[in-house]
Amino acid sequence: MATYLDFENKLKKIQDSIVSAKIRNDEPAVEILQTELNEEVEKVFSTLTPYQKLQLARHPDRPYALDYIRLIMTNYYELHGDRHFADDKSIIAYLGYIGEQKFVVIGEQKGRGTKKKIMRNFGMPNPEGYRKALRISKLAEKFGLPVLFLIDTPGAYPGLGAEERNQSEAIARNLLELSKLKVPTISVVIGEGGSGGALAIGVADKLAMMRYSVFSVISPEGCAAILWNDPAMVETATQALKITADDLKGMNLIDDIVDEPMIGAHREKEATASSLKDFILTEYTKLAELTTEELLEKRFARIENYGAFEEVFETELTT
Repeated sequence: MATYLDFENKLKKIQDSIVSAKIRNDEPAVEILQTELNEEVEKVFSTLTPYQKLQLARHPDRPYALDYIRLIMTNYYELHGDRHFADDKSIIAYLGYIGEQKFVVIGEQKGRGTKKKIMRNFGMPNPEGYRKALRISKLAEKFGLPVLFLIDTPGAYPGLGAEERNQSEAIARNLLELSKLKVPTISVVIGEGGSGGALAIGVADKLAMMRYSVFSVISPEGCAAILWNDPAMVETATQALKITADDLKGMNLIDDIVDEPMIGAHREKEATASSLKDFILTEYTKLAELTTEELLEKRFARIENYGAFEEVFETELTT
């Protein structure tokens, strides 16, 4: 059954009424209710708060990386392992076609249902997951294939074993090596982009976010706990962190926002996948026109521009 958030309750009532009208074969009622539903969607989703967007980014019905891979790829084949320690199930990697172009797709997978969530470690990769992502990125580079990264994680796994196997080094290594990769790379935040866990596969020629995704240095819950020691302050923390796609685009920290249906990807998965596919192929076409040297220069310029600031002289401050 579909899951509805608190602010979606009225939508649920209208949709339930539409189902009942269809069962009764009452077409006039269906038309009236559909109009009412469209108006309610416009009313609710055009005024979403940052916290409501965070809830949508974490929605249990929202498409995960594996959903998008199945919807936008053909002839895909899964790749496994980091060749050092293990095959981290929270990082998935596939070789296949998007349209007519062969791609390597690497994503973070949360899993649905208790067994799958545990198997995928709730989408929180261990060091071997990031080393797996790097190994397969290097494989793509060897064969001249573009790489697509799909970001969706609460963060890198903070467990004892992860620290023993050097989680921080694995993330730092990816930042370095992916910045030098000699093939076109595109990274898209499809849900939740949490801290270093997202950055580890977030270095790319194009960094984009889905309309209702978030990208943050810390979870709003963690921020509320540190600053106020009060879980009730999570909405205030979400607002202050500026983690939505619109916020980050406004600060030039991402390149693009990938549109999704106003009602959200969790309600119209196929339409969202189609939008994502169009974005990927359009951006790849632009990147494919660049030489390797141009590609690396532009990527370096993007990275160097992060955190840019403007100097203000003391005389200007006193006037």
